[in-house]
Parts: sequence; structure tokens; C-alpha cells
Amino acid sequence: MKTCDSCRKAKGAIQVAGHSATLRDLRETPLAPNEIARLLATFGEELVNRRSTTWRALSGVERARDPAALLTAHPALMKRPVIEAGGQLHLGWGREVQEVLLGKGAAGA
Repeated sequence: MKTCDSCRKAKGAIQVAGHSATLRDLRETPLAPNEIARLLATFGEELVNRRSTTWRALSGVERARDPAALLTAHPALMKRPVIEAGGQLHLGWGREVQEVLLGKGAAGA
């Protein structure tokens, strides 16, 4: 999402490393059901960001919904960024993801 700092940092670091990166704003172009299913199959419920302001605003009934339904109704609930590189999916922009995508010592990126 355009307003996601982690997404912007990841995109910038990936581009500085000489790779192309495309940022998809999920509010403008939501995920299709098959895309949500693929991400949930890879990351499970970890894909739902339970620390977000969107999550905190949900009622208990809404929080109990199926993760696919939640992500369809509230795209901002998805933990970001999700990065696809070399046929592999990566979640977040932590040290491990940075090292895999940018090489050793990249955590300062």
C-alpha cells in the first residue's frame, strides 16, 4: 500500500540492489480470491496483521471470521509487504527477508 512504510522501504532497497519492484496498493487493486488462497496456503493466519489499527477496530464477531473473508472485506488487515521473488513468497521486511533478497549484511537497508 502506498502509505505503508515497510512496503516503501522494501521497494526502495530492492531497487537500490538493482532489481525491479512493483508496489500494489490493495485498496486500489484488491487481491482476487485465488491470490488470497495462495497467500494463506503459504503463510496461514500469520498473514492477518493482528497488531494493526484495522484489527483493533473490528468487533469480536468480525475477528472470528475466516481469514480469507477478513482479508477480502478489509485488505488493510494483510501483513505487509508480501514479496514474490524467484517463485518464492516472503512476508514482511525483517532481517531474514532482507538477507534472502539482498544478501548478507542487508539488514541495515
